[in-house]
Amino acid sequence: MAPQQEYTIEQVAAHNNEESLWIIVDGRVYDLTNFADLHPGGLTVLLEVAGKDATQEFYGLHRQSVLAKFGPKYEIGTVKGVKSKIVLQKPGDISKVPYAESSAWQGFYSPYYNESHFRFRAAVREFIQKEIVPDAAVNEESGTIADQELFEKMGSFNLLACRMGPGPHLNGRTLPGGVKPEEFDYFHEMIAHEEIGTLGAPGFQDSVATGMVIGLPPVLHFATKNVKEKVVNEVLSGKKRICLAITEATAGSDVAAIRTTAKKSPCGKYYIVNGTKKWITNGTFCDYFSTAVRTGDGPGGISMLLIERSEGLETKAIKTSYSAAAGTAYITFENVKVPVENLLGKEGQGFQVIMYNFNHERWFIVATVTRSIRLVIEECFKWAQQRLVFGKPLIEQPVIRAKLAHMISETEAVHNWLENLTYQMTRMSYNEASIKLGGPIALLKLRCTRVAHNVSDESCQIFGGRAITKTGMGRIIEGFQRTYKFAAILGGSEEIMADLGVRQAMKFYPKTAKL
Repeated sequence: MAPQQEYTIEQVAAHNNEESLWIIVDGRVYDLTNFADLHPGGLTVLLEVAGKDATQEFYGLHRQSVLAKFGPKYEIGTVKGVKSKIVLQKPGDISKVPYAESSAWQGFYSPYYNESHFRFRAAVREFIQKEIVPDAAVNEESGTIADQELFEKMGSFNLLACRMGPGPHLNGRTLPGGVKPEEFDYFHEMIAHEEIGTLGAPGFQDSVATGMVIGLPPVLHFATKNVKEKVVNEVLSGKKRICLAITEATAGSDVAAIRTTAKKSPCGKYYIVNGTKKWITNGTFCDYFSTAVRTGDGPGGISMLLIERSEGLETKAIKTSYSAAAGTAYITFENVKVPVENLLGKEGQGFQVIMYNFNHERWFIVATVTRSIRLVIEECFKWAQQRLVFGKPLIEQPVIRAKLAHMISETEAVHNWLENLTYQMTRMSYNEASIKLGGPIALLKLRCTRVAHNVSDESCQIFGGRAITKTGMGRIIEGFQRTYKFAAILGGSEEIMADLGVRQAMKFYPKTAKL
């Protein structure tokens, strides 16, 4: 690589007008003469810093990604005798901002992680930063879903398979970071969900297979052998997409209230499905739907069917606070023919199939949201350090440090509880975990979404007007404060989680315990 041209401060200072406009950012010289008319903030702003060191002004108004994207095009050299102090983050880098990463990745000892977990996170993070991040913000704003090419890349990288947890579906696969299928555990899976949570684009984040994480388990655990082999391979390779279709306009947390019917055809070879589903994540673009239907009366009349997109099945987008990239759908079934072999589990035992994955779904939500919260904390730390208010960095204000303190302490508490319960998952059988972990996971989800509420509120105050602006410095904060409530409702509302957690505890309450 040829050495860069060096300029003195005086040489740069001479280029201070519209005809020749240079600036310095972190020891590097940029010729913005031909960019001035394109600058979104107008020419006047640039003329104020023309010929000067504009590092403080730049980072007070722009994200580092702007420099990474446009810098190489306009950089003409460096300032003689001045070394750059700011390091542009590379794909796979671990953040050094306090509390931006969980403690094991910030130099603290942990009983939970081994070397394979560190290799796995590094590989997954690099893949996400290179393959998913470049389109995340743009697709979030435009409402464009993740394309087929990206899904197949995630399939080839086995990121999709890793998000389904440990199990036989990993056999024979080369996992990220060289992790062997037999050593893959729930901490590896948790890391995969956490890394998706770093995208800072909530709707597009759901676009990259949230539907699969909750929609494929019923197939993995309850489908017939032939159906399982076909569908699981198609989905984990990224060739087909799947979602979970339970909720209806009149049946949310009250699963027993669903009305969508499935009646056997006269020949007995098909179920004929009629009804609707609402708020189905990824529904607008999925090929398969793990669907709760009514095959009889009462709570025992619910069954689960794997329904392939076919004649009579229509989906249309629902406008929500999320980006349309999430593919949130309203689904109608009009005489949809479903082969009887697509029954998941046994007829009339759909409620058990639905409940089978609820703990895992809630755990996965916590892992993703907690990582998104850390991203918000990192944004607030960076902003408070580089934003000048009343002549000094925002971080110098005690009230700002107090806000950060509350955000950090609540997040660390949630994350430590998450790690503890994840460890229990690695040690317990499914039956033991079903008995012991349902209540704690419900309460953890409640605490996580309450913390998300508090962090959203505090971060908005730290960022001010930028926190309610969809682009620029406050983009991450705006997206989080607009969408964090999804986690407080999906997978069981906060109120249901609170009641469930205490009711589960009551089952183990010792009868001899008295005041």
